[in-house]
Amino acid sequence: MEFMKIFVSTKSKHVQEVTDASGQGGASLNVLSGLVAGNFSAFWMGMVILALMFISFLFSLHPDFLALIPAKFTFGAPIFAFGLVAFGLLAMAPVTIAVDSFGPVTDNAQSVFELSRIEKQPGISAEIERDFGFKPDFQTAKIELEKGDGAGNTFKATAKPVLIGTAVIGSTTMIFGIIMLLEHAFGDAVGRLSLVMPQIVFGLLMGGSVIYWFTGATIQAVVAGAYSAVVFIKKNIKLDQESASIEDSKRVVAICTRYAQKGMINIFVVVFAFALGLPFLNPYFFIGYLIAIAFFGLFQAIFMANAGGAWDNAKKIVEVDLRMKNTPLHAATIVGDTVGDPFKDTSSVAMNPVIKFTTLFGLLAVEIAVAMQKANPNSCWHYVFGAFCVLVGLVFVHRSFYCMRLPVEKSDQK
Repeated sequence: MEFMKIFVSTKSKHVQEVTDASGQGGASLNVLSGLVAGNFSAFWMGMVILALMFISFLFSLHPDFLALIPAKFTFGAPIFAFGLVAFGLLAMAPVTIAVDSFGPVTDNAQSVFELSRIEKQPGISAEIERDFGFKPDFQTAKIELEKGDGAGNTFKATAKPVLIGTAVIGSTTMIFGIIMLLEHAFGDAVGRLSLVMPQIVFGLLMGGSVIYWFTGATIQAVVAGAYSAVVFIKKNIKLDQESASIEDSKRVVAICTRYAQKGMINIFVVVFAFALGLPFLNPYFFIGYLIAIAFFGLFQAIFMANAGGAWDNAKKIVEVDLRMKNTPLHAATIVGDTVGDPFKDTSSVAMNPVIKFTTLFGLLAVEIAVAMQKANPNSCWHYVFGAFCVLVGLVFVHRSFYCMRLPVEKSDQK
């Protein structure tokens, strides 16, 4: 968790690089520099996870450890050791929850203070001094809350790799459970997991493809919802007013909620349909699919989470340290922060449940598929069912973009 501060804290060289790039290159260099921070963080976090798993691998070679493993499954001793690493990460759940909760609390505290416009209330300073015994300094309070928001951004970013790490390392253990199931049912399961087997390569390709589709589908839902909300605000809310009505605010929330739910339905059906259907086509293909989902998802999630955190805290440096609000530099960092929000708060965090759901549900689906094949070895109905599920998934992949297109009116294009 502490390692992630190198890439996302307000004292980070990477975040400072984003701020410096914004000063001369505007929003374009801000975005590019944030992408650099995210990519470097994915590399170094991958090295950290590799080191943890390598240490557990060395531990699995000890004779006393091997004695705990059944003789015919000694090849799986490293996988069992990886499971212990995942268990150790899960043991940090109280700390992870506390750290991850700190960010939204500080973020909302700063937002509530800013939206309350308390400093504009007539006689509020005298009232606070009379009732609570101190003279309020609203400007200092605002700066301190923004500092807290910056710290919250860092805390949130440090928690995300732990969550995604538990999903990936844990999924390796669940995949081993599938291998054991296939070994018990058909035999020679390990021999059929070679990279020279085409079904494994095909599974790897499809799993990687799904991660990039998932990233696009989640961001598309954000784009469509934000676009519709902005169109409504421009048409119905007078932006020169000091405050908006409660009813208008509710309408904006309703618009965003509607697009979030539409995007969620498309994504869930695709993930569910693929996890259910692919084991019926070929369980070894599905193992390759799960491996790709886990490892592509790991690096994509870390990249997006830390790129978003770097953009967010670059804006905090401009607001708190440099005190340069309402300047071109501030405007450039706002663009980066806007890009970063769906990166760190939508796509990256959603990888965690997708990996866990696909692996856990896939284990059940493989068991059902194997039972059907053993009961009717000459039947082709399991292929028909698997193909049907994959077809349903592809239909909803298509829907996740073409049914989530921006509702552009001709008047908006002029």
